[in-house]
Amino acid sequence: MNGGQTMRAVICRNGAPACVQMPVPRPGPDEVLVEVAACALNRADLAMAAGARHGAIGGDGTVLGMEWSGVIAQVGAAVQDLHVGQRVMGSGRGAFADYTVADRGRVLPLPEGMDDLRQAACLPVALQTMHDALVTHGGLRAGTSVLILGAASGVGLMGMQIARELGAALVIGSSTDSARRARLAPFGAQLAVDTGDEGWTGQVLERTGGRGVNLVIDMLSGTVVNAAMLATALGGTIVNVGRLAGKAATFDFDLHALRRIRYVGVTFRTRTVEQVREITSRMLADLSDPLAHGRLQLPIDSVHPLEQAPQALERMRANTHFGKIVLALR
Repeated sequence: MNGGQTMRAVICRNGAPACVQMPVPRPGPDEVLVEVAACALNRADLAMAAGARHGAIGGDGTVLGMEWSGVIAQVGAAVQDLHVGQRVMGSGRGAFADYTVADRGRVLPLPEGMDDLRQAACLPVALQTMHDALVTHGGLRAGTSVLILGAASGVGLMGMQIARELGAALVIGSSTDSARRARLAPFGAQLAVDTGDEGWTGQVLERTGGRGVNLVIDMLSGTVVNAAMLATALGGTIVNVGRLAGKAATFDFDLHALRRIRYVGVTFRTRTVEQVREITSRMLADLSDPLAHGRLQLPIDSVHPLEQAPQALERMRANTHFGKIVLALR
């Protein structure tokens, strides 16, 4: 890239998203500069757009967005396994722009046969997050029974597919929306439950012969946590991925002890560059084949031009979508 070039970028400005012109970033030695074709929205983008300053979430001037697809425009001096002109997808800060810079460990070459760059932009965060939760922290293996709480989210839909691909004996998904529950089966759900219904844990126990599931991937937390423990088998595992039902609630420590549950919290906000590279490497080792054969995909809810990022974020905030909301740049 020539010095002095500018690009469009969506930043946080005074607690709201705004599309501005700014300089094209330069990659460091271990980084890649990508000309972005499409990027997908994630719930963390809402906090970034509002200027939240906790953890690794930025404030004013932060370029929004965390996952993208596109073509490599430049590679850093230490990058050896990626090249200019290569079609890639990946994750990292600053996705909502004509160009983004990412660590080499977050950049994934598009599998042979994957031609849809908009679909590709939807996959990286869900793949990395769910493989890390299900396999690395959840210990998923063939024959495991799995419950995905918040299964109608993009990450949840991917989680069910990964569980199915890796041989889960039973996959259960939850959504409080009846229309969304009706759409979970093609993504791997053998049972769909409504966590707004007080009897939902009974449905899980009935389906599992009274035992409960071996593994819960929880995108809800909050007030759902104690019911989630009731639905978990003795000695089972709950992995806390998200907090859509609340960041704090009363926790039944006695129930936790009685059921001998392993309760694990995960986030990418406190991971090192090396740890994220390892997460990506482990995911590709297990999922390259189903990914290459198109068995891991997410529905696209809607597509918007970059300048309509504020409207796209409002659609996400309204929580009426199913699948991924995409910004198309090319």
